[in-house]
Amino acid sequence: MIIDNIKFPLDTFEKLINDISGCNLEEWINFWEKESEIISFVHDYYGNNFKNDWLWGVVLPILSDIYNLKNSSRERKVIGLSALPGTGKTTLGLLIEKLSLKIDIKVSVVSMDDFYLPSSEMHIAIKDNPWNVSRGFPGSHSICLMEEKILEWKNTGRFNHPVFDKSLRNGLGDRSSWNIDFPEILILEGWFLGVNQFSSNSISKEKITPPLYPQEIKYRSKIQYNLNNYLKIWKLIEKIWQIKPKEFSYMDLWKSDQENEMLKTKGNALVNNHLKNFLRMLSCSIPQESFNEINSQYLITLNKNRELISAGLNI
Repeated sequence: MIIDNIKFPLDTFEKLINDISGCNLEEWINFWEKESEIISFVHDYYGNNFKNDWLWGVVLPILSDIYNLKNSSRERKVIGLSALPGTGKTTLGLLIEKLSLKIDIKVSVVSMDDFYLPSSEMHIAIKDNPWNVSRGFPGSHSICLMEEKILEWKNTGRFNHPVFDKSLRNGLGDRSSWNIDFPEILILEGWFLGVNQFSSNSISKEKITPPLYPQEIKYRSKIQYNLNNYLKIWKLIEKIWQIKPKEFSYMDLWKSDQENEMLKTKGNALVNNHLKNFLRMLSCSIPQESFNEINSQYLITLNKNRELISAGLNI
């Protein structure tokens, strides 16, 4: 039985499974072991590149959640996926879209990044940021457009949204097209999805090297103000799945790997000082403790190798 190969703690994981499906862990595992087509698809499509702990600890639980949300209400629901850059949420999203069709549910996974401001407006929104980055932090998204398109989908079933291509403008990125889809469940993902204004101004616990510069502290106050505008998006989300590293610093390695891979496949990506500045922004723009205060229902914790340390309810 697959349960013998799961290394993360099963007691907390079973509480997650019970909350989603109403089943105990053994019943739930037996159910998915019988869905051989789904298991085979993952192994055939990704081979050994997709880890077993992700399949059983993340993918199948999210599929269970999608199934139960779809069948418990006629209302169209939004699931949030909050994970730092480089975590693997893009690969996860593509897989969820494919596998959901095998349980006869149409799911669309869209990134908050797709709602970045167009380049002409972005230039104004990011003016004078101390990291000299082209996008990324709260305040660089078309929030009203995001709200409008999600509400339109909830009311009509038609989801029309922009597509942002990070490889354009030599890795600075820009809107490339628009996409129309008709999902039954929408998954919205983003690196600071669910983050609210931080309740404390203290930065003593943050492991940032070198420490924050005065201009970074000043600009961070602007970003904290910008976060208020995202509350109307968070309110549209039924529940949040959060995937986070045990140590925030793992993100630098993961994001660097991600950009190097994009450079190989697309020919453009963040490199050298552009990448260094972007990593600094990710580490400094939002207090790191904010990610421990996200109101997520389910929490997945990863080690440096992106292996699951734990999966459970965020209590």
